Amino acid sequence: MKTARRKRLTLIATALLTAACAHSDVGITTAVKAKMAVDDTVRSYEIEVTTEKGVVTLKGNIDSPLAKERALTLAKATKGVVEVKDLIAVKRETGDGDAPDPGRTLGVTIDDADTTMRVKGRLLEDPLVKGLRIDVDTRDGVVFLTGSVSSEQEKEQAIKLARETKGVKDVQANLTIASG
Repeated sequence: MKTARRKRLTLIATALLTAACAHSDVGITTAVKAKMAVDDTVRSYEIEVTTEKGVVTLKGNIDSPLAKERALTLAKATKGVVEVKDLIAVKRETGDGDAPDPGRTLGVTIDDADTTMRVKGRLLEDPLVKGLRIDVDTRDGVVFLTGSVSSEQEKEQAIKLARETKGVKDVQANLTIASG
């Protein structure tokens, strides 16, 4: 009952905000985030939403291809959206994101956490890379880098550092180059 009421209130707030500033970038971002927050498939905290001149960019690392498709659909259906850029990476190819991965043992989980710490440490230590602006997540030895960098050189350096880290099988980079 509380969940249904919260969803209704969120939808009303979204409608009011959308009506007030439907065509502004802030209004579009707010509307997309609100739609994802009340959706049962999408975990909105896993997806970063930004809007510039009506172009919505979605980025993050999520567990479910279904959640990715739903997030893209919600964004495209939002009033004022001109285009949706998809920078969402799916951590694994199967599963609904809620159930534990039976193929992942405790040892693999610990190894992934260790790899994440090693990569993050290397990014923080490097003078070219601004490691605080890059999120690192590891799934079965595959490192996912998400965030914003200031140059192509910084992006390439972050990818290189991750690839050269012990325990890394592959690197999936969702790094955008920040303008300005």
